[in-house]
Amino acid sequence: MSFRGFQKSVIRAPQQLKSKFNIGEHTKDPIYIDAERRFQELEAETKHLHDESKKYFEAINGMLNHQIEFSKAMTEIYKPISGRMSDPDSLVLHGNIEGIRACEEYEAVVKELQETLAPELEMIDTRVIRPANELLDVIKVIRKTATKRDHKQLDYDRHRATLKKLQEKKDKTAKDEKALWKAENDVEVATQEFNYFNDLLKDELPKLFKLERDFIQPLFQSFYYMQLNIFYTLHERMQQCDIGYFDLTLDVEDAFYKKRGDIQEQAEKLSIVKFKTSGMKRPPKYGAARPALESSSQPQGLLEAGPSSSSTPSVPAATRPWQRQESDEKHPPPPYTPVMATASHAPSVTSPKPSSLSAAAAVKAKPKPPPPKPKPAQFAAKKTVETVTALYDYSAQAEGDLSFRAGDVIEIVTRTKNENEWWVGRLNGKEGQFPGK
Repeated sequence: MSFRGFQKSVIRAPQQLKSKFNIGEHTKDPIYIDAERRFQELEAETKHLHDESKKYFEAINGMLNHQIEFSKAMTEIYKPISGRMSDPDSLVLHGNIEGIRACEEYEAVVKELQETLAPELEMIDTRVIRPANELLDVIKVIRKTATKRDHKQLDYDRHRATLKKLQEKKDKTAKDEKALWKAENDVEVATQEFNYFNDLLKDELPKLFKLERDFIQPLFQSFYYMQLNIFYTLHERMQQCDIGYFDLTLDVEDAFYKKRGDIQEQAEKLSIVKFKTSGMKRPPKYGAARPALESSSQPQGLLEAGPSSSSTPSVPAATRPWQRQESDEKHPPPPYTPVMATASHAPSVTSPKPSSLSAAAAVKAKPKPPPPKPKPAQFAAKKTVETVTALYDYSAQAEGDLSFRAGDVIEIVTRTKNENEWWVGRLNGKEGQFPGK
């Protein structure tokens, strides 16, 4: 934009805002408004026609190129997977020789098709894409004229508002009279320029619409016939394609299952294709299991120590002499009093050992721990949810399968003891089957 154009855009900005928000008086021509709407549709549809015809041209070329690349990829897959120098049998061919030969024949057929269809595709470019591009260039020139007409309308409305404001002023000075005379001249010039572009577009846009219909008719007819030639050539050449590797007498699905055989079942038996899960304790597959640090069994018949805040490990009372001395001082044994032998049949009473008395006294002195509080019903009935974490991505292969991504936490609904079987899980509110390993 030049400096003069920038100045004009700044001057027109207030009037443009008023027109946008419908403030003040604005010139409206219903005939031009309808023609402008039709012109906008023509502009959009011509751009769409150009883009879609170009995409069709690129799609046909891309289809043939993808067919050739597909054949090359299949050839590489059919070749033997070998370590080359590290493989002593690298010079021996173990690949699918018939499949490789079929891929090479198919690639030759597609390349021949490319050469055959090249003239037809070139006609699409010259008879459809280029004319549509030329029509776009014409529309761009008309768009510039329509934009200039909008600018002249803004100038016309702006000068007319200034003139009306000066005419309504009651007490005019000499300066106001001079401004009034200048405003009248500006309105006259703006009226002439606006009417010129407005009448020009109203007169010639309908002619453009008629020419556009006459232009599109042969364009569409040419595209239709060229499209028929392309598909007819494709059909005829592929119908004549005689590659012994393909059995065209069978149905597509039947031929597929016949070629595949039991390969899928053999692949599913491999351990490396099984899915693995984590998130719960499992017995180790190799070596003996390590003893858990938390679970330590206590010998039977030993006294249990009461609750204590100390971190000293619990030791049976009989093996703690310091506790025995302490208990002896607090609870001394009863004095020894010999029993009077008043009867010959009375049993002899022997003196109890101090250690056994002190241990019994210590047990009697310690209060029993209170019974544990019963759990509320809502917590007692709640079961622990078992989950697993996905290590790899998996997409559902059949209806009822559960799809997930690596790192998703799956809630287990039903599981079996065999990890190689399928389990039932829930993820994001959806329930389905997934491989357990």
